[in-house]
Amino acid sequence: MKSASLQYANALADIALAQGTAAPVTEQLGDFTAAYASSAELRNFLASPAVSKAEKRGVAEKISSRLGASRIVRNFLFIVIDHRRTQQLPEIFRSFQDVIRGRQGVAKAEIFSPAVLNDAQKKDVTAVLEKLTGKKVETKFLLDANLLGGVLVRVGDTIYDGSLRNRLNDLRKQLAAE
Repeated sequence: MKSASLQYANALADIALAQGTAAPVTEQLGDFTAAYASSAELRNFLASPAVSKAEKRGVAEKISSRLGASRIVRNFLFIVIDHRRTQQLPEIFRSFQDVIRGRQGVAKAEIFSPAVLNDAQKKDVTAVLEKLTGKKVETKFLLDANLLGGVLVRVGDTIYDGSLRNRLNDLRKQLAAE
């Protein structure tokens, strides 16, 4: 399912970036996705095989026009409806955000630490990650009480382990090898 979501996300990103509308499309699709996620009635309506595509399109049209969505977003929603992928809309939206960030040279990073980092430490970690990835990094700092010290960083699918536990394990391996 994730690969299908990624295909839809890539197709929408191609259009949004080509037309220079990545930010508004992201916001508008996010608004529709939030409405979809918050309404069980809407989810059931769009998922029901008993409801015609025309009726589903009509509801999507009304909601998207109330949200001020562009023609790009409206047509994209029609495609998702026509291909019976509305249940995947939240995953498509997350994939779309990741694709847009990636194409704009932005990486999303989660930094786990055992204690709250001060502003200087946050700035230093961010600078190191930007140098390491070659991208602008959007950081999210989280606490992890299981860490003894240091930080654990996740950038996409890559994990950088600078935790004290990892360093102690490396030291143990070195001592055992000698």
